[in-house]
Parts: sequence; C-alpha cells; structure tokens
Amino acid sequence: QVQLVESGGGSVQAGGSLRLSCAASVHTYSGYCLGWFRQAPGKEREGVASIYTGTYSTYYADSVKGRFAISQDNARNTLYLQMNSLKPEDTAMYYCAAARGYFCVSDSWSLRSKYLYWGQGTQVTVSS
Repeated sequence: QVQLVESGGGSVQAGGSLRLSCAASVHTYSGYCLGWFRQAPGKEREGVASIYTGTYSTYYADSVKGRFAISQDNARNTLYLQMNSLKPEDTAMYYCAAARGYFCVSDSWSLRSKYLYWGQGTQVTVSS
C-alpha cells in the first residue's frame, strides 16, 4: 500500500509559479510510474505529467510543455511539479498518482486506470 499526500497548492496570479509536492509513504525510486493529474470543475481528470523512476523519463501534456516540470527526490520519497507561467486554465484540483510498472514510457502515461494509488488532491487557482 502506498499513501500519497500532496501539498503546495494555492492561489496565484496569471504568470506566477507554484511548486506542488507529493510525499510517498514508501520508496518509489525504482520501477514506479509517478504522475500528476488535474481535474477542473465539470471536466474529466486529465494527465498533466509523468515520470518513470527507472530511467527518469518524463512525459507531459501538450498544454503544459515548456511551463511545467516533473521531478523526483529519491532521498525524500517526494514527487514535485514545478509550474511556471501559470494560466487561468490551469485552475484545477491537482492529484498525484503512482503505480508499479513501466507503462508510463508510452502514451499510456496519461491513463488514469493505470495508476493504483492516488493522493487526496491540492487546489490550484490562477486568477487573470
């Protein structure tokens, strides 16, 4: 069982930055797919970014490429999402997710059904 706890959400003006953190209860430094998803009101949960801890390969949704960066701190068992140049359309509840395997080294990285463990979410609000 893996428990995930997100933090770092908040309110920011457009163009600002936030860094989300996701603390894991177990070591996830090898053989895990770790991902960030978001869900805006009235919309489906969508994949934002993913990292495969075996090779540190990263994947991003087109909407956040060049603005967001996913990273993993093995010593702290913590996943991060650095979000820069935030836009109002980035407003959503952000969730981290995890699962053993290497499915995320393909287009499957954004499939919610592939991830077994989920955090409770942290709210990000970007005002114009």
